[in-house]
Amino acid sequence: MVDTNQSIEKSTISKTMKRILPFVLLLYVIAYLDRVNLGYAALEMNADLALTAEVFGLLSGIFFVGYFFFEIPSNMIMSKVGARIWIARIMISWGVVVIFTGFAQSAMHLYILRFLLGVAEAGFFPGIILYLTYWFRASERGKATAVLVLALPIGGIIGAPLSTFIIDNISWAGMEGWRWMFILEGTPALILGVVVVFYLTNRPADAKWLTNDERNWLESELAAERKITSSINKVSKLGMIKDLRVWKLSLLYFTGYCAVYGLSFWLPTIIKSLSVSTTTNMEIGWLAMIPALVGIPAIIFFGWNADRTGAHKAHLLCCFLVAIVGFIGCGFSESVVMVVLMLTITSFGLYGFTGCFFAYLTFFFSESTAPVGIALVNSFAALGGFVGPMILGLVNLQQGMFILSFLLVIGSITLMSLKLEENIAKKEDVQAVQLDPANPIYKGELK
Repeated sequence: MVDTNQSIEKSTISKTMKRILPFVLLLYVIAYLDRVNLGYAALEMNADLALTAEVFGLLSGIFFVGYFFFEIPSNMIMSKVGARIWIARIMISWGVVVIFTGFAQSAMHLYILRFLLGVAEAGFFPGIILYLTYWFRASERGKATAVLVLALPIGGIIGAPLSTFIIDNISWAGMEGWRWMFILEGTPALILGVVVVFYLTNRPADAKWLTNDERNWLESELAAERKITSSINKVSKLGMIKDLRVWKLSLLYFTGYCAVYGLSFWLPTIIKSLSVSTTTNMEIGWLAMIPALVGIPAIIFFGWNADRTGAHKAHLLCCFLVAIVGFIGCGFSESVVMVVLMLTITSFGLYGFTGCFFAYLTFFFSESTAPVGIALVNSFAALGGFVGPMILGLVNLQQGMFILSFLLVIGSITLMSLKLEENIAKKEDVQAVQLDPANPIYKGELK
């Protein structure tokens, strides 16, 4: 019997990971690329449309204002109508906005379009995080979220050379390359949005690609964990909102968001400002790709090792400390080589943080509060995507690096003050609770 259960467990986990994770990774690569390709467009767009550094900083961040206002409603709708329809809607609408951005003629056009892009994409990432909780137990969630956020470095690795290649080499119909970059990179979102309708499965009970035994096993495992989370976390939305830990999570993620997106939007411009005048956009793209390369091993190591040890908090703290060292080093650097090196160190820490944060985040919510709670943390933290780029648009490079490092210090202090019943993250503890006849969960008494 035990061998049979282990066989079902192994086959179910394998099938769900192979079916779900590569696909959502692809979707998030497209989302991340469409979100940050403005930074590569800036290499030519800022001069064409006479955009100052302050204007570009606001353009980079205004996306997150729309994101902030619509993220919680979006996640609530997804929990009602299902991921298949709602994720498709999100992707198609943001693809349309990105394509229209290629036809912008002024800063005002860009303000409107970037705000609308935030509105259109709102709910995508927290929606996917919520979706993963429908399919993966706490013991696999770190691996699942780590695979998802691999989209960040992969988006950088693909986006840097691809975007700069389009800018330098494509000028069809007399339109500038940066315009074609938006048009060509917005189109995959439209196509994949249609594919989502036919490919994505809302819940395990709907999965025809699992056997009956596999569906039943997965549903029972997830149901047992939901009862555990309900016993240690708030089960009402009002109670969850009053929970100080939720706001600490928001502050923690806010500081990380400031750093990640301040760096993402300004990296090409920072490299260009320190490079010789003969450096081409394509060469800048190759240099900008280097920090992203370290992201893949960072995310995999920190995400998977946090799952293995259950020590998510220690891993997150380590990541922030590495990023702080990198930002401070960048602030003292004066050559493009040293800046790229320091930002590579910074990226290792920031990517590692994203690799295990989202698994850690889900431990604080019950099934009833997860749709609102995850979106709440993400939406308030997303304001960091507004603040981070603005900081680097208002001050010089050295000052900006020191400010971002100070924000991460605040994040580290906040993290150390968080307390969590982390036994839910350990597979053996969940199984012990399920199999203990004295436990109310085993008896079906815990409601």
